[in-house]
Amino acid sequence: MIDRIPRSKHNDNSAEMGEARRDFVKQRTGVNLEHVGSFSFDPAITAGNIENFIGVAQVPMGLAGPLLVNGEHAQGDFYVPMATAEGTLVASYNRGMRLLREVGGVTVSVVDDAMQRAPVFVFENARQARDFGNWIDEHFDEIRQAAESTTQSGKLRNIEKYAAARMLYLRFNFTTGDAAGQNMVGKATFVACEWIKANNPMVEKYILSGAMDTDKKHSTLNTLHTRGKRVIAEATIPNALLKSIMGVDSETLFKMRSITQVGSFMAGSVNTGAHSANGITAVFMATGQDVANVAESSAAIMFVDVNAAGDYYISITIPSMIVATYGGGTGLATQKECLEMLGCYGKGKVRKLAEIIGATVLAGEISLSSAVLAGDWVTSHDALGRNR
Repeated sequence: MIDRIPRSKHNDNSAEMGEARRDFVKQRTGVNLEHVGSFSFDPAITAGNIENFIGVAQVPMGLAGPLLVNGEHAQGDFYVPMATAEGTLVASYNRGMRLLREVGGVTVSVVDDAMQRAPVFVFENARQARDFGNWIDEHFDEIRQAAESTTQSGKLRNIEKYAAARMLYLRFNFTTGDAAGQNMVGKATFVACEWIKANNPMVEKYILSGAMDTDKKHSTLNTLHTRGKRVIAEATIPNALLKSIMGVDSETLFKMRSITQVGSFMAGSVNTGAHSANGITAVFMATGQDVANVAESSAAIMFVDVNAAGDYYISITIPSMIVATYGGGTGLATQKECLEMLGCYGKGKVRKLAEIIGATVLAGEISLSSAVLAGDWVTSHDALGRNR
């Protein structure tokens, strides 16, 4: 007989059920989940976020800053919460933030915004699929009305079409307000596809996701076309300041970029920067984002230049940053506090959060690149990153 995990049909996200499941674990493994069961909030708030609740995963959290952001939505100094178990990470980002503050801050722009669901429609032959694509264009307004009937904040922006064999793949592009929006656009696209099926006699079958949305997977298509927010962070750093704070000069950093670009190309990397996933993951965990979205959000395009005066221009483009300030895990107790610390909790704040994360990532890029060249990379990990 299988021992089933205890559940309650009426009040499963409760302190009592959490304790019952921890007792269940202790009886079968001998492990007392003392720390897992230590938390300060009412488990009822986790309904819709977790099943079979037993407690919390407590990840150390550090504070970096002040980070000076010159955004269109985030302006001024911010102290950034970062949840991580990697020693030196917060210190490295903190050092980068210090440098960028000295140069007047980071300029950040959100240049595009789209969340996708990509159904595929299958026909008898390629010509039918082509004709169906023309029909989609002709009936876009009706399709948009059907899709938007399911949501108050989701707006259908456009539909991309990709033909292969006797299939036509459609990418429905939505804006989603302050939500990350994957579930929102999934429901909206389903209703739109059902409307299409009911009103186009050529359609016999479709699959709601034909995998061209590449949900929680990186893709070149999303690097080009955007998934979530497309964020660009940039700054110009005087050579003298770079040398005094980071211990390297702009010409050496610039030459390093030429060499590492070749390495990235040879490896087939989706990221030409140093470690954007570090900062993104740490802030995601602190602020209640869906951490699996780091698979897409960590793709990055680095560009650097040196002007005639020797000043170092650095920028990072994050083409698929998927963030939310409303819904999902953002309302959980710890995560809500961290968003409030940034002034980013609730509606109307998602682009502000995206700008803060973009600026944070840039701080980490300049810090790590400098540390590798200055010889601080290994020594800092020896000093701060070893606890055993």
